[in-house]
Amino acid sequence: MLDSLIRFSLSNRLLIAALAVVLLVVGGWQITRLPVDVFPDLNRPRVVVLTEAPGLAPEEVERLVTIPLETALNGATGIIAVRSQSGVGLSVIYVDFDWGTDMYTDRQIVTERLELASRRLPEDVQPQLAPISSLMGQIMLVGLTIDEDVETDKPTSLLKLREIADWVVRRRLLTIPGVAQVFTMGGQDGGQRQVQVRVDPNELRRTGITLHQVEEAVAASNENATGGYLVQGSQESLVRSLGRIESIDDLNTIVVDGQRDPPTLLKEVATVVDGPEVPRGTASVTAQPGVILTIAKQPGADTRRLTEDILAAFEEIEQSLPDDVKVETELYRLDSFINRSIDNVVEALMHGGFLVIIVLFVFLLNFRTTFITLTAIPLSLVITGLVFTWFDLSINTMTLGGLAVAIGELVDDAIVDVENIFRRLRENRLSDKPRSPLRVVYAASIEVRSSIVFATVLVVLVFIPLFSL
Repeated sequence: MLDSLIRFSLSNRLLIAALAVVLLVVGGWQITRLPVDVFPDLNRPRVVVLTEAPGLAPEEVERLVTIPLETALNGATGIIAVRSQSGVGLSVIYVDFDWGTDMYTDRQIVTERLELASRRLPEDVQPQLAPISSLMGQIMLVGLTIDEDVETDKPTSLLKLREIADWVVRRRLLTIPGVAQVFTMGGQDGGQRQVQVRVDPNELRRTGITLHQVEEAVAASNENATGGYLVQGSQESLVRSLGRIESIDDLNTIVVDGQRDPPTLLKEVATVVDGPEVPRGTASVTAQPGVILTIAKQPGADTRRLTEDILAAFEEIEQSLPDDVKVETELYRLDSFINRSIDNVVEALMHGGFLVIIVLFVFLLNFRTTFITLTAIPLSLVITGLVFTWFDLSINTMTLGGLAVAIGELVDDAIVDVENIFRRLRENRLSDKPRSPLRVVYAASIEVRSSIVFATVLVVLVFIPLFSL
């Protein structure tokens, strides 16, 4: 087969040259479109189940939440392992599936099992699936701070800054394709804005009202209701009862006990405060209090392109932010590490290629044969890019490192073949009865073809055990 391939190539030299040019163009174009990341996708298909159980200790979370969920998940189709962590008011279960399974099918299997287990969980405890994320999912840390040097009529508070991060910045970032989740932390006392009803136990004792009555009154007063339709001639109007709470004054005037005269209002037994939630942590940006947003990407998303999209989104967001809000996008960027890693590998490739050129010329002492041998490097690289495209692979430090190591092997076969052809052509020119150059090239290539094939197979066999790791 190889003999026929060599004979066909020699008989159709222009076609082979044109095909090589097409491969260079198409392969080079495909390489520029390949996703670039730090490492290849090493994620085993995993579904993470998060369950919040406020007020429960780790032992109670383990007994009442984690164990029932684990029992329901064990034995499901395709599940390899189930691991869990139980903390204060939180259960986290990691469900690992076998390689090659579809992530969305896996999530459906887990969802069906959770439905079966939900009836055995405590009241108001509802497990939910975490967003699909990557092993190297955390790609950016962005900070929001207040620039005290900027004077404004209405300075932004830390509480307002956290509100901006949650309701403006985070929502805009989640619309970007490839973003899996955005986590926010920080603000005033490290918490979100919260309207708190602080009940006075002395007033409850004085009025004889229970805490349960206060809770029911607040919950029942914060909703709208429908009253049907009002027909007036050819028009029909919707009748509604508006009861949603819009301000602190609305809360203060809620009736807790309407059987008294006068009725007991909420402000008589409690104090309503608009402020931060109970602190559970804090955040700082360049040694100043602020808000930090952690951005995680979806599996398979191109980190560098996604980072560019995020930075472009922040340019739009900054135009709508208050003047004294400053955005810090350089706290942590995974694409910076990727760029440095790739630059180092590309530099190694360039040094390796330069050394190959020198060694080839020193041993062959012919520019033409050196150039012909070196064509194996770009052709091999662009064909590698096409293979990456077909198999949906990415460019990363491991694949580039493999190419850097294999750059000598890329030209090894070409060196042996070209050197033997060059020697036979020189002998043919000195012969008394010179043959056709094409016949000499064909015979010289056939002469070393078996040795080249066996040597290449041996190299491949050496690397095969790596695929079992």
